[in-house]
Amino acid sequence: MAHTPRFRKDAVAVPEEKHPVDETLPPLKMLTSGLQHVAAMYAGVVAPPMIVGPAVGLSATETAFLMGASLFTAGLATLLQTLGFWKIGAKLPFVNGVSFAGVTPMIAIGKGEGADAIPVIFGAIIVAGIVGFFAAPYFGKLVRFFPPVVTGTVITLIGVSLLPVAFNWSQGGNRTATDYGSMKNIGMAAVTLVIVLLMRKFLRGFLQQISILLGLVAGTLIALPLGMTSFDAVKNASLVGFPTPFHFGAPQFQVAAIVSMCIVMLVCMTESTADILALGKIVGRPADARTIEGGLRADTLGSALSPLFNGFMCSAFAQNIGLVAMTKVRSRFVVAAGGGILILLGLCPMAASVIGVVPLPVLGGAGIVLFGSVAASGIQTLAGAAMEKGENALIVAASVGIGLIPIAAPDFYHAFPKDLLVVLDSGISTGCVVAIVLNLAFNHFGAQRAGAAAPEPVPVH
Repeated sequence: MAHTPRFRKDAVAVPEEKHPVDETLPPLKMLTSGLQHVAAMYAGVVAPPMIVGPAVGLSATETAFLMGASLFTAGLATLLQTLGFWKIGAKLPFVNGVSFAGVTPMIAIGKGEGADAIPVIFGAIIVAGIVGFFAAPYFGKLVRFFPPVVTGTVITLIGVSLLPVAFNWSQGGNRTATDYGSMKNIGMAAVTLVIVLLMRKFLRGFLQQISILLGLVAGTLIALPLGMTSFDAVKNASLVGFPTPFHFGAPQFQVAAIVSMCIVMLVCMTESTADILALGKIVGRPADARTIEGGLRADTLGSALSPLFNGFMCSAFAQNIGLVAMTKVRSRFVVAAGGGILILLGLCPMAASVIGVVPLPVLGGAGIVLFGSVAASGIQTLAGAAMEKGENALIVAASVGIGLIPIAAPDFYHAFPKDLLVVLDSGISTGCVVAIVLNLAFNHFGAQRAGAAAPEPVPVH
């Protein structure tokens, strides 16, 4: 039915009001609100390259470059989501950044690759992004195979798999150092952890949202007189710079690495679908199939393009959805402004290298909260997974158990072929596969064989 405009008594047409999602705010409010989104996500964007860089043998300078590139590509991916073009982008206040889901698999890929680690990782991400882009229109039909029992298990494993990184940082990061695991290092981590917890307890609003960032600043200031930090990375960094395309070399394509990152892409697409649905409800514009498809296209295209500028796989940042709900600022252009700020930060290597001033024990203390929050989010998802059903409890038990093998027994698969280790050494990848297969066996195929209707999919929150 054609739209009939409303008229006043003088017969002058009254244009419909814009939806809050499509409103533009005054420049100052646009800038400050965009900065707030950047502050809420900054630690989450730079953490993955901070973990992966040293794990694959990059120097402090190269890791700082990787962090800057991650900020730049997160900004590009956020603009794709918020502004969009053609059928790409959810066109909601949707923030994209580097996904934690890929950290452990990328470290597994990097083992034994030496100088080729980053090119192999980037090649796998490019292929996974392209596959995900073309799968986006069909993914909505597959969402029912990723109920909370699967997504909750995977998100929990992501958080738990990252916690050993925080523990290593808390001890000093370098196992060969004489002060590794010293009371000084662990004490500094403990102080930072307490500061973050106190800030979360007593601060409110915007300051509470950036408590981890403030905790890093406070911990670093305390560490300065103790001689636990250095400004060398900042001194050696340029004020302006562009993330040179394929700075670490041309991408390389290895089948095992590609399979591992395709599994991660499935996880990211599932998370993003859930976040798009949640955000649609929060802003009063419920997400339909077209919105989900556009959002997933932006996610996957952003991921495929990221390696060109030395960035990693991109996905939704749930903490920013919470920020939208808290502030009631629903404009997608505010988040687009945040994306622009991220791009500017990415073009300033000095800004990215500032995080290098933060001592590893300080990062470890904050990382316990940061990574633990990811695990807590997964547990929260599992709370809505109908765990009273014995099958679902069994799915979680087996998936988590197998997913924890690389953490609890790192040499468990030492006799397996090297190509298989890329997948098996990632508890996230193996746990995800087990959860999907068992969910199909118990809640779909098994139910049909028994002559009963397949269960209704549990709504994704």
